Amino acid sequence: MTVRSLTDRPTFRALGHRNARLFFAGLWVSQVGSWMQTVATALLVKRLAPPRWEGVLLGAAIAAQFVPMLLFGAWFGAFADQRNRWRLTVITQTAMAVQAVALAMITFAGLANIPVLLVMAAVLGIIATVDNPARRGVVTELVEPSGIVNAMALNTATMTGSRAIGPALAALLLPAVGFGWCFMINGISFAGIVGGLLLMNREELHHTKPAPRGGTPVRDALRYIRNDPSLARVFIVMVVVSTFAFNYQVALPLIVEDRWHARESWFGILLAVVSAGSFAGSLFVAGRAEVTERLYYSFTFMLAGSAIAMAFVPNVWWAVVVSVPMGVGGAGFLAIGNALSQVRTPGEMRSRMLALVAVAFLGSTPIGGPITGLIADIAGSEWALAYGGILTLAAAIWGSLALSRAPARSEKW
Repeated sequence: MTVRSLTDRPTFRALGHRNARLFFAGLWVSQVGSWMQTVATALLVKRLAPPRWEGVLLGAAIAAQFVPMLLFGAWFGAFADQRNRWRLTVITQTAMAVQAVALAMITFAGLANIPVLLVMAAVLGIIATVDNPARRGVVTELVEPSGIVNAMALNTATMTGSRAIGPALAALLLPAVGFGWCFMINGISFAGIVGGLLLMNREELHHTKPAPRGGTPVRDALRYIRNDPSLARVFIVMVVVSTFAFNYQVALPLIVEDRWHARESWFGILLAVVSAGSFAGSLFVAGRAEVTERLYYSFTFMLAGSAIAMAFVPNVWWAVVVSVPMGVGGAGFLAIGNALSQVRTPGEMRSRMLALVAVAFLGSTPIGGPITGLIADIAGSEWALAYGGILTLAAAIWGSLALSRAPARSEKW
């Protein structure tokens, strides 16, 4: 299949731009490495943690990585809106590579322990807080405004598609080469995204005029959301679901061992299967010319039902089956949420809006992660997954009812 025949399809139309092909190919490579590091870090924390403290320390490691997003994410979104997003992304991706190589060297030297891992997670979190709105802002500049929905969905597909490979590679490589080499491979993988960025034709980027510096940029973005009832509903549901339903890195390693009595490598395998479903869900959204709030809630219901089912299946084989709709629901929820946050937002505000989405999705993890770990230690690992599904179901019901009572208007965003 040629590039032209591929990009003639609605699902992949953004790939008609050379810059988009370079960006998404490089992003996929680097994200495979990042997911290897994510899985390796979670399993290393679990291995080093004292008995009965595994859930809490896994939650603490996740919190250390995402507290910076919670505290500073919105402000760094304004920072990205006021600067060249391409240049900022080159800097942050290079810094992430340095962090991964440093973590590998620490592990090779036998110096890895819980405090060190928490500090390194926090360092990664600080860099990612700057990177997230800048990098995702670049996605909106790869295509003309009419192609943003497709580009954002392909970005989600790239991220989730890499998650189908990275955890599986970690599960295969960890027994053979150990934790240090998983971290080192991640560091090397950043050559993909940095190289792709440097090879772009920057004159073909659809730059938006940087926002003026000063003023109240974060309050302006929050005011914009508050004044749009549909956008406000989407963000409220996103905060609830993101806080409680996506803590797989905490819940799955525990439920694999405690409930299903399987090898720890099944954590990486299940995460890969969830990601395969996520890839399919992202491509479904990418193939649509437009998205609606009602479709957003449909995927939220799918995520809720599959998360509750996953918590109580009897073994890992049933978990593999349920992982697919859980991935489809989660990716559809995220891809449509991202798209809805962009298509009615002015160009100079897009990084701020993406940062607020990231605060809702990633910044809420320091709250949801420790809560999930605590529930696992007190009530059992299955409830660490089930409670998130129940709260997601409640949020989907509320959003759907609020939409049905809203004044009649077109759902097409």
